[in-house]
Amino acid sequence: MGFDHPAGSRDSGKLLLTSIGAVYIVAGIAWVIGQIIHGEPLVNLLIVPLLVGIPGLVVLLGTHRLPRTDVDSDFYSVIGKWCLGSIGVSIVVLIVYHVLPTDSLSNPSRSILILSALSSVAGFGIGIHDARAKTRAREVTQRNRELQQVRAQLERSNERLEQFAYAASHDLEEPLRMVTSYLSLLEDRYGDELDEEGEEFIEFAVDGADRMKSMIDALLEYSRVETRGEPMEPVDLADVLATVTKNLEIQIAESDATIELEELPRVMGDRGQLQHVFQNLLSNALEYSEDEPPRVTVSASRDDSMWIVSVQDNGIGIPRESQEDIFEVFERLHTREEHAGTGIGLALCKRVVERHGGDIWVESEPGEGSTFSVSLPTVGPQREIEPRREGY
Repeated sequence: MGFDHPAGSRDSGKLLLTSIGAVYIVAGIAWVIGQIIHGEPLVNLLIVPLLVGIPGLVVLLGTHRLPRTDVDSDFYSVIGKWCLGSIGVSIVVLIVYHVLPTDSLSNPSRSILILSALSSVAGFGIGIHDARAKTRAREVTQRNRELQQVRAQLERSNERLEQFAYAASHDLEEPLRMVTSYLSLLEDRYGDELDEEGEEFIEFAVDGADRMKSMIDALLEYSRVETRGEPMEPVDLADVLATVTKNLEIQIAESDATIELEELPRVMGDRGQLQHVFQNLLSNALEYSEDEPPRVTVSASRDDSMWIVSVQDNGIGIPRESQEDIFEVFERLHTREEHAGTGIGLALCKRVVERHGGDIWVESEPGEGSTFSVSLPTVGPQREIEPRREGY
């Protein structure tokens, strides 16, 4: 069960149940002996020991098997109390019936013995059910306590990781700035003396330092999704996408792209983080386009308590076997010469969406474009979506 209990608590409950079963077995035998002493034939006395002894045997054997059941040993006494309660109720009922002026029992002691024995079995069954329910409740409480402890440990671990990421990024940025500065100084002072290959070497070194700084910044942002996010509040995705298209205005113009925004809903979320998600998805749609101008459509549909917001493009597409890998940190499908990037963008999007209680996935075929879908929690009652498009 995962609990530690005092041996006395376990033994007292089991002893009570064993005693109840044994008492009825002994009582059944004693009844027969007493009746024989009073001259009753044995053949007429079998029904009483059966109706009394068998219930006692059931309680005794059931008690013996209790340690092999899922009932916690702390609740054995609960079963015993149910047995005693059932026995007491049956005895009281029979006594009341016997003392009524118009009714009486022909053999009160026999009736009480038989009915109380049968009642002990009923009480045993009810007690097991009650004890099992109490066991389940205790297990749930214990698991909740353990989950709270694990959550607290994870929160402390995340806090330490964030502190480490911040310290690491801060400590790495300084030497990177020094490397970049000295490379620039080297190029300024000795640029005329360097041949084409030397200049190329310096260019590679500066580019490598810049890419490392971008990766450090991205990793730092990834580590802070949970701890540095804003509280969840109603966010109008139409406003978010308007800001995103404004930020990508130059890239949209240079690629001669068409951005179509259908009617978008309000969701519960962190506006800044959601803006980052959709700016990444739109930027990727523009980046990974074919030779023809990019066409991107952003739409939404309702699915119970979630909105599904989809970003569809006509780009190069993604192979089916890579559609889950692209959401992992540093997973890239193309070289940096083909497409720039840190390899963290979609992983960061996934972590942000998961913080919102949603999910992100892609449907795509190579050469036929991609559709990235994001599920986000709704705000209030469903709002009708009308077919409205804005072109950029």
